[in-house]
Amino acid sequence: MQKNKTLIIIFFLIGVLAFIKIQFLSNEEANPSMPTPGKSPIAKVAALVLKEEIVDNKIFVAGSVLSNEEVNLMPEISGKVISIRFKEGSAVNKGELLIKINDADLQAQLKKLKLQEKLALEKEVRQKKLIDINGISKEEYDATVTQLNSAKADIEVLQAQIAKTEIYAPFTGTIGIRKISEGAYVTPTTLIATIQQINPLKIDFSLPEKYSSVVQVNDLLEFTIDGNLTQYKATVSAIEPKVDINTRTLQVRAITNNEKGNIFPGSFANIELVLGKNEKSILIPTQTLIPILKGAKVFVSKNGIAEERKVITGVRSSDKIQIIDGLKAGDTLITTGLMQLKAGSFLKFISVK
Repeated sequence: MQKNKTLIIIFFLIGVLAFIKIQFLSNEEANPSMPTPGKSPIAKVAALVLKEEIVDNKIFVAGSVLSNEEVNLMPEISGKVISIRFKEGSAVNKGELLIKINDADLQAQLKKLKLQEKLALEKEVRQKKLIDINGISKEEYDATVTQLNSAKADIEVLQAQIAKTEIYAPFTGTIGIRKISEGAYVTPTTLIATIQQINPLKIDFSLPEKYSSVVQVNDLLEFTIDGNLTQYKATVSAIEPKVDINTRTLQVRAITNNEKGNIFPGSFANIELVLGKNEKSILIPTQTLIPILKGAKVFVSKNGIAEERKVITGVRSSDKIQIIDGLKAGDTLITTGLMQLKAGSFLKFISVK
């Protein structure tokens, strides 16, 4: 009895396993792309057969427009503003008086010191005549000369203090909106206005390290400003002598003419820099490039199987990027389905261009 029961259980298990196998085989026939044990998945992808193209040997970077010169006007001493001699937004010339701070107390001290200087000078003249005839000792005369020189030094110190009550334009430029009014009490931390020289203008931008050897002073570049389709020209005027250790970029400065005054400091500049002559190279769509820890990679088809390739990139345009090393003409580049793709996957092409 026990033996018969065991046989029934065995036959039941065999039947269940046979049923599962039949169901699995039926599903595989209905969906041949379904992965099976020991078999790589089949990926449906689009591909592009690579060929050499003419590379526009330019790079596009972002930059900032800066004033050629810019200064915040701030007083050197505290006091009440008694005169503002500029008009907001107007042009000013170098050396032009812009602000006068009350110096009545200093002028009074200066008047007093000048009287002391005059008395010391008269005394020195009299004693000089006396010393010539041995009327006084040399020590007395020297003391008088010292007193005279001390008065002159005090006057110079006070004149320097008075000079700090006046603010002059440090260069020819355009002055901005003033932050104070006449009668305001200012301190050395008070911002009065800014003055900027806006013709010419500076264009500052960062260049990737790999282009450090091909950019030189006096190279020409073109740039546009957001909201303005006009192409402006500039000339590279200075290059930082070292690469930034954090960003691995090189700081570059260019100078542009702004006679019409239609470029404003602080604007965002889209810079186009020509690196050399046009040449033939491999270009691939930017979306096919996959960033990795040390560089970038792409997927290519080799005998219908996906293969990873590490690549070295060059210049980039709006939709394509140059490949310097890693690909060659005739390679079949996979352009879609990249997120699910793995090395060794079998490929089924839905289109090849």
